[in-house]
Amino acid sequence: MRFSLPVLIALLVTFLSVALSAQQIRGDYIETRSADVYTGQCFANGEVNLAGKEAILAWHVQNGSWDGVTLDGLTIAAAVRARATLGDPYGDPYPAEAVLLVDEQANPQQRAALVHFAQHMGGELLKNVEETLPAQMEMIVNHERHGVALLRAGRFATVQTRSLGDHDHVCGNEVTFYPPLTEVSHSMPAVAVTDAYRGPGLGESWDSHGRRSAFVGTFAR
Repeated sequence: MRFSLPVLIALLVTFLSVALSAQQIRGDYIETRSADVYTGQCFANGEVNLAGKEAILAWHVQNGSWDGVTLDGLTIAAAVRARATLGDPYGDPYPAEAVLLVDEQANPQQRAALVHFAQHMGGELLKNVEETLPAQMEMIVNHERHGVALLRAGRFATVQTRSLGDHDHVCGNEVTFYPPLTEVSHSMPAVAVTDAYRGPGLGESWDSHGRRSAFVGTFAR
Protein backbone atom coordinates (compact mmCIF):
# COMPACT_ATOMS: atom_id res chain seq x y z
CA MET A 1 0.00 0.00 0.00
CA ARG A 2 1.37 3.40 -1.02
CA PHE A 3 0.50 6.78 0.43
CA SER A 4 0.86 10.17 -1.18
CA LEU A 5 3.29 12.65 0.37
CA PRO A 6 0.51 14.83 1.90
CA VAL A 7 -1.03 11.75 3.53
CA LEU A 8 2.34 10.64 4.91
CA ILE A 9 2.94 14.11 6.34
CA ALA A 10 -0.50 14.12 7.96
CA LEU A 11 0.11 10.70 9.48
CA LEU A 12 3.48 11.82 10.80
CA VAL A 13 2.00 14.97 12.36
CA THR A 14 -0.73 12.89 14.01
CA PHE A 15 1.81 10.41 15.38
CA LEU A 16 4.02 13.17 16.79
CA SER A 17 1.04 14.93 18.35
CA VAL A 18 -0.06 11.76 20.12
CA ALA A 19 3.48 11.01 21.30
CA LEU A 20 4.01 14.51 22.65
CA SER A 21 0.60 14.74 24.31
CA ALA A 22 1.35 11.54 26.23
CA GLN A 23 4.16 13.31 28.08
CA GLN A 24 2.75 16.84 28.58
CA ILE A 25 2.50 17.43 32.30
CA ARG A 26 2.87 20.35 34.71
CA GLY A 27 2.46 21.10 38.39
CA ASP A 28 4.08 22.03 41.70
CA TYR A 29 7.29 20.76 43.26
CA ILE A 30 8.59 20.67 46.84
CA GLU A 31 11.99 19.48 48.01
CA THR A 32 13.70 19.34 51.40
CA ARG A 33 17.20 18.28 52.33
CA SER A 34 18.98 17.49 55.60
CA ALA A 35 21.49 20.26 54.82
CA ASP A 36 20.94 23.94 54.12
CA VAL A 37 20.56 24.70 50.42
CA TYR A 38 20.55 28.46 50.96
CA THR A 39 23.73 29.10 52.89
CA GLY A 40 27.26 30.49 52.90
CA GLN A 41 30.18 28.46 51.62
CA CYS A 42 31.75 28.15 55.07
CA PHE A 43 28.54 26.65 56.50
CA ALA A 44 28.10 24.34 53.53
CA ASN A 45 31.66 23.07 53.77
CA GLY A 46 31.09 22.34 57.45
CA GLU A 47 28.13 20.08 56.60
CA VAL A 48 29.73 18.07 53.80
CA ASN A 49 29.75 14.33 54.62
CA LEU A 50 28.06 15.10 57.95
CA ALA A 51 24.61 16.14 56.68
CA GLY A 52 22.65 16.38 53.48
CA LYS A 53 22.30 12.66 52.74
CA GLU A 54 18.51 12.66 53.21
CA ALA A 55 15.84 14.34 51.10
CA ILE A 56 12.14 14.46 50.36
CA LEU A 57 10.93 15.26 46.84
CA ALA A 58 7.27 15.73 45.90
CA TRP A 59 5.35 16.46 42.71
CA HIS A 60 1.71 17.53 42.53
CA VAL A 61 0.26 17.31 39.02
CA GLN A 62 -1.95 20.27 38.20
CA ASN A 63 -2.79 18.82 34.82
CA GLY A 64 -1.37 16.50 32.22
CA SER A 65 -0.54 12.88 31.57
CA TRP A 66 2.34 10.44 31.59
CA ASP A 67 2.53 7.21 29.59
CA GLY A 68 -0.81 8.26 28.14
CA VAL A 69 -2.48 8.20 31.57
CA THR A 70 -4.17 11.34 32.91
CA LEU A 71 -2.77 12.36 36.32
CA ASP A 72 -4.66 15.60 37.05
CA GLY A 73 -4.72 16.42 40.76
CA LEU A 74 -2.53 13.51 41.89
CA THR A 75 0.64 13.65 44.00
CA ILE A 76 3.69 11.48 44.45
CA ALA A 77 6.55 11.94 46.93
CA ALA A 78 9.86 10.23 47.52
CA ALA A 79 11.96 9.95 50.67
CA VAL A 80 15.63 9.35 49.92
CA ARG A 81 18.75 8.33 51.78
CA ALA A 82 22.03 8.69 49.87
CA ARG A 83 25.60 7.67 50.66
CA ALA A 84 27.06 11.18 50.56
CA THR A 85 25.93 14.77 50.78
CA LEU A 86 23.58 15.34 47.86
CA GLY A 87 24.95 18.02 45.57
CA ASP A 88 28.56 17.70 46.73
CA PRO A 89 30.57 17.61 43.47
CA TYR A 90 33.31 15.56 45.15
CA GLY A 91 31.02 12.99 46.78
CA ASP A 92 29.35 9.89 45.36
CA PRO A 93 25.81 9.60 46.76
CA TYR A 94 24.91 6.51 44.74
CA PRO A 95 23.45 4.00 45.04
CA ALA A 96 20.77 5.82 47.00
CA GLU A 97 17.73 4.22 48.61
CA ALA A 98 14.22 5.55 48.07
CA VAL A 99 10.69 5.03 49.32
CA LEU A 100 7.88 6.21 47.05
CA LEU A 101 4.66 7.55 48.56
CA VAL A 102 1.88 7.36 45.97
CA ASP A 103 -1.46 9.14 46.10
CA GLU A 104 -4.02 6.64 47.38
CA GLN A 105 -6.59 8.24 45.05
CA ALA A 106 -4.71 6.90 42.02
CA ASN A 107 -6.04 3.84 40.24
CA PRO A 108 -3.57 1.06 39.28
CA GLN A 109 -2.78 2.63 35.88
CA GLN A 110 -2.28 6.07 37.42
CA ARG A 111 -0.14 4.61 40.19
CA ALA A 112 2.17 2.96 37.64
CA ALA A 113 2.36 6.19 35.63
CA LEU A 114 3.13 8.27 38.74
CA VAL A 115 5.96 5.91 39.72
CA HIS A 116 7.40 6.01 36.19
CA PHE A 117 7.13 9.80 36.14
CA ALA A 118 8.89 10.21 39.50
CA GLN A 119 11.68 7.84 38.52
CA HIS A 120 12.10 9.67 35.22
CA MET A 121 12.36 13.01 37.04
CA GLY A 122 14.54 11.68 39.87
CA GLY A 123 16.87 9.66 37.68
CA GLU A 124 19.63 7.84 39.53
CA LEU A 125 18.35 9.17 42.85
CA LEU A 126 15.16 7.09 42.57
CA LYS A 127 16.62 4.09 40.78
CA ASN A 128 16.60 1.81 43.84
CA VAL A 129 13.09 1.83 45.32
CA GLU A 130 12.90 -0.07 48.61
CA GLU A 131 9.13 0.30 49.05
CA THR A 132 6.16 1.88 47.29
CA LEU A 133 3.39 2.87 49.69
CA PRO A 134 -0.09 4.32 49.10
CA ALA A 135 -0.79 7.39 51.22
CA GLN A 136 -3.40 10.08 51.66
CA MET A 137 -1.71 13.03 49.98
CA GLU A 138 -2.15 16.74 50.57
CA MET A 139 0.14 19.17 48.76
CA ILE A 140 -0.51 22.89 48.62
CA VAL A 141 1.76 25.55 47.14
CA ASN A 142 0.82 29.18 47.78
CA HIS A 143 1.59 30.94 44.50
CA GLU A 144 0.89 34.36 46.01
CA ARG A 145 3.31 33.94 48.94
CA HIS A 146 6.58 32.71 47.49
CA GLY A 147 8.10 29.77 49.30
CA VAL A 148 4.99 28.88 51.32
CA ALA A 149 3.96 25.26 50.85
CA LEU A 150 2.66 22.17 52.64
CA LEU A 151 3.00 18.45 52.04
CA ARG A 152 1.35 15.72 54.07
CA ALA A 153 1.90 12.14 52.91
CA GLY A 154 -0.26 10.09 55.24
CA ARG A 155 1.56 9.24 58.45
CA PHE A 156 4.85 8.92 56.60
CA ALA A 157 6.05 12.44 55.73
CA THR A 158 5.32 16.08 56.54
CA VAL A 159 6.88 19.16 54.97
CA GLN A 160 5.92 22.73 55.70
CA THR A 161 7.86 25.68 54.29
CA ARG A 162 7.92 29.46 54.55
CA SER A 163 9.60 32.28 52.69
CA LEU A 164 13.13 33.35 53.50
CA GLY A 165 13.37 36.62 55.43
CA ASP A 166 16.03 39.06 56.55
CA HIS A 167 16.44 37.19 59.83
CA ASP A 168 17.44 34.05 57.88
CA HIS A 169 20.74 35.65 56.82
CA VAL A 170 23.39 34.47 59.27
CA CYS A 171 26.76 35.27 57.70
CA GLY A 172 25.61 37.71 55.03
CA ASN A 173 27.19 35.67 52.24
CA GLU A 174 24.31 33.27 51.64
CA VAL A 175 23.55 32.04 48.14
CA THR A 176 21.56 29.16 46.69
CA PHE A 177 24.50 26.84 47.26
CA TYR A 178 22.87 23.65 45.95
CA PRO A 179 20.45 23.42 42.99
CA PRO A 180 17.29 21.29 43.17
CA LEU A 181 17.78 17.55 42.81
CA THR A 182 15.47 17.28 39.80
CA GLU A 183 14.55 19.31 36.75
CA VAL A 184 12.22 22.21 37.51
CA SER A 185 10.75 25.08 35.51
CA HIS A 186 11.15 27.48 38.40
CA SER A 187 12.26 27.19 42.01
CA MET A 188 13.24 29.26 45.00
CA PRO A 189 14.91 28.35 48.28
CA ALA A 190 12.75 28.38 51.38
CA VAL A 191 12.86 27.55 55.07
CA ALA A 192 11.63 24.10 56.06
CA VAL A 193 9.56 24.84 59.14
CA THR A 194 9.01 21.07 59.36
CA ASP A 195 10.83 18.33 57.47
CA ALA A 196 9.85 14.90 58.79
CA TYR A 197 9.91 11.32 57.57
CA ARG A 198 8.58 8.49 59.71
CA GLY A 199 8.19 5.69 57.20
CA PRO A 200 9.86 2.33 56.62
CA GLY A 201 12.41 1.26 54.07
CA LEU A 202 15.32 3.60 54.73
CA GLY A 203 16.46 2.34 58.09
CA GLU A 204 16.03 5.78 59.66
CA SER A 205 13.60 8.61 60.23
CA TRP A 206 14.10 12.33 60.76
CA ASP A 207 12.31 15.37 62.13
CA SER A 208 13.98 18.71 61.45
CA HIS A 209 12.72 22.26 61.99
CA GLY A 210 13.64 25.75 60.89
CA ARG A 211 16.37 24.97 58.35
CA ARG A 212 17.06 26.82 55.11
CA SER A 213 16.87 23.47 53.39
CA ALA A 214 13.86 23.57 51.06
CA PHE A 215 12.93 24.39 47.49
CA VAL A 216 9.45 25.30 46.27
CA GLY A 217 8.82 25.46 42.56
CA THR A 218 7.04 24.23 39.46
CA PHE A 219 7.75 21.62 36.81
CA ALA A 220 6.65 21.08 33.22
CA ARG A 221 7.57 18.30 30.80
